[in-house]
Amino acid sequence: MEKYHKNVKKVTNFVTYSVLGTPYNAIFVFYIPLHLLFKTISVELLLIEDEPSVISLIERGLKEEGHHISIAMDGYTGLKMAGLNHYDLILLDVMLPGMNGMDVCRNIRMSNNEVPIIILTALNQTEDIVEAFDRDADDYLTKPFRLEELKARINRYNRKSKVIVEQKNILTFDDLQLDRDSKSVQRAGVPIILTATEFRLLEFLMLNRNKVLTRIDILEEVWGMDVDLSTNVVDVYVNYLRKKIDKQFARKLIHTVIGMGYVIRHEN
Repeated sequence: MEKYHKNVKKVTNFVTYSVLGTPYNAIFVFYIPLHLLFKTISVELLLIEDEPSVISLIERGLKEEGHHISIAMDGYTGLKMAGLNHYDLILLDVMLPGMNGMDVCRNIRMSNNEVPIIILTALNQTEDIVEAFDRDADDYLTKPFRLEELKARINRYNRKSKVIVEQKNILTFDDLQLDRDSKSVQRAGVPIILTATEFRLLEFLMLNRNKVLTRIDILEEVWGMDVDLSTNVVDVYVNYLRKKIDKQFARKLIHTVIGMGYVIRHEN
């Protein structure tokens, strides 16, 4: 029986295989792109961070995954790069020179840029998290974090952006209507202005009408956060929604199920 020797080593973005012991003792070397071997989907990332050690960690780890990373070390430069170039995802520190990350996030959204933004920060109080989502960040990762966790979150957003799912574009419940294309909401014909985070929360509730959603369900789907039972971010945003969706109407649609979670349904 012929014996084969497989030599695997990384050469830029390729893996080389050497096969020995073939007829006539020939040696064949062929190359397989890493993205075919490991099915890695490359992502164009913008990292806005001023700490060299954090930059080095993220840059080294994500380049090994085949991702492309651009770096800005202050808020103004990051905002400019976000406006001039296309990125699949932005990693954004909060404590930045020039312009802080919260203001960078707000200005990116004001330019109608819907690129996913993950906040990276040592700030972990509820008010800090709420402020980040008020600025329409998509996710929030507290420092110090494990690189594997960051990779998992990046992959999560990448899958969401790559997979095309045919779904109804207009969701309706009672007199409440949500248009997923125009990102608009109205109730009884009255337009309701929502932030991006409020919109995602309402969309999730409407997609699961009459089903009680736990706070953990909502955290994972709307924010993509690891479960932190001490945070009340979900309660804060449900309260925001109630003020806009239910307050001026006699019929209430958003309900609390004590000890369980929240649901959109008709009153019992």
